[in-house]
Amino acid sequence: MGFLGKKPPLEAEKPPPEAATGRTPGQQAEDRALRHALARGWRLIERNYRTPGRGGGEIDLILRAADGMVVFVEVRSRTSSQFGGADGSIHAAKRQRIVLAARHWLARQPSVPACRFDAALVQQDQLQWLEAAFDAE
Repeated sequence: MGFLGKKPPLEAEKPPPEAATGRTPGQQAEDRALRHALARGWRLIERNYRTPGRGGGEIDLILRAADGMVVFVEVRSRTSSQFGGADGSIHAAKRQRIVLAARHWLARQPSVPACRFDAALVQQDQLQWLEAAFDAE
């Protein structure tokens, strides 16, 4: 295996976490948040909704709650609380991009439903759901 200086991989090396499932930690967090919402009787409207063009926004999950409210969900995943943790990573610019995407989605609906912005935070294998985590400012 000395061809071109390549060495065989060490047996102690672990594959990245997504190698086992084919899903990144962020996608796994979205899956977990979606399962949580579906268990509450909510319905998935759309996943990973993106506005066209550069500089647009993305919404991880668009759900319809049991009471009919449309819920735009930002899912954040962190392995530790360092640097503000999962909730600290939803900064003002990120919120603006989510609101932009929500407005884009709402403009394409036949009528504007009641809606809110929630956050699903996955940190140290715990899921915390924050209802009305921020406003459309």
